[in-house]
Order: sequence, then C-alpha cells, then structure tokens
Amino acid sequence: MIDDEPEAHEPAQLALAVQLPDDETFASFYPGDNAQLITALKNAALGQGDELLYFWGQAGSGRSHLLHAACAELDDDMGEMAAYISLDAYASMSPRILEGMEHQALVCLDNLDAIAGQREWEHGIFNFFNRCRERANCSLVISANHAPRHLGLTLPDLASRLDWGVAYQLKPLDDEGKLSALQLRSELRGFKLPTDVGRFLLSRLSRDMNTLLAALDLLDNASFQAKRKISIAFAKETLGF
Repeated sequence: MIDDEPEAHEPAQLALAVQLPDDETFASFYPGDNAQLITALKNAALGQGDELLYFWGQAGSGRSHLLHAACAELDDDMGEMAAYISLDAYASMSPRILEGMEHQALVCLDNLDAIAGQREWEHGIFNFFNRCRERANCSLVISANHAPRHLGLTLPDLASRLDWGVAYQLKPLDDEGKLSALQLRSELRGFKLPTDVGRFLLSRLSRDMNTLLAALDLLDNASFQAKRKISIAFAKETLGF
C-alpha cells in the first residue's frame, strides 16, 4: 500500500485555461454499439454511477469526445463543477495539478497510457484516487488506449485500483457507423451530407474519425463560402483529389 503524499506546496496553477469543444456532446456522438458506456458516462456526470469508470479504445475512437461530453452534461446550475485533464500533456504539467481535484463533482482523466512508467505521475494519480474514494460525491472517469493491466504501469497498486471500477471497451464504428456519424455531425451543423459523398470520403481518406470530421468541416466551410452544394465533384475539388 502506498500512502506517500507529496510534501505540502502551494496549490498548483494551470499554465493555460482549457476550453472544451462546445460541439462535443453526447448528442453529437454517434453511439454505434456503445449505448451502455454512454449511459454509464451520463450517470457518472449526474453522480449516480460507480465512483470509478474506466474505458479504453483505439486512437480516434472518440474517447476525448465522450469525456468532453460528460463534463458538458454536468449541471452547473446546481453549483457543481467538472475537471478535464489530458495526460498526453503531462510533460508540461506537474502531478500537483491533482491536488484538491477531489472536491470536484466530476474529474475526467484522458489518455492515462501517456503517463505509464512515469513514477511521479503514477504515484500522484494513485494518491488522488484514494482521496476521491474518501469523498462520496466525487466521480472519477478515466480513459486510455488499453485495459488497465495492459498499460505498462509500473505501480502495481495503481493498476489494482483501476480494476476496482467498472470498465468498458469503446467499440469502434464500422464504415456504416462512420457514415452515420458524419451525417449526424452534418445535420447538427445545419447541412445534409449526401450518402454518396460520405461513402466517397470513406473510400478516399483515412478512416479515423478525426480525419473524416476535419474533412467534413472543410467541406462545410468551403460550401458556405462558394455557395455551392456538397457533391462528389465538389469534394474532389475542395480536398484536392
């Protein structure tokens, strides 16, 4: 058991304020086969789920989107607050950023795999997890690219703690699901993506959703400026095919 809390310091300060994307909500996420995970995340945001929820999925599968959505779901009208930390930026932060976070109603730690093997961070997250457990109203949601036992963590107690919670694998979308996701996002942006154009994008671009959504944004902006409908010919012209 590890209980070596760091020496007392002044509260850590965030170097930069984090602005979460306002279009990454549960409504804009096409669920595919992930309905149970999304329900669990909504419950976590409402303080009605398990105290620890862990989920993993491949890069570009929407892990960050779902964490942003959980933060957006929190009812700030009730005076509750959420914190989101992307651990892939750990080199520019200190584990001290976690000090006092247990007082938030919801804390989302993204990309836990990034700190695997970083002793100071592993200990900091372990101690933070213990502090969260002491509070009945702190929900902790963690995402990574693999299940806890396959992250390469060097602190066995941290890997053990992660196994205490409910775990889900974020199932990737097939091509039909990605097409539906693109059409959902286009509808939310106020335009219709023709099915043939969506299939064209899937056939010509990398199939990760970040690339596909970036292309969709580009087509939307170009269509608005040119005052032209989105077609395969327009997509070829705009995307340089």
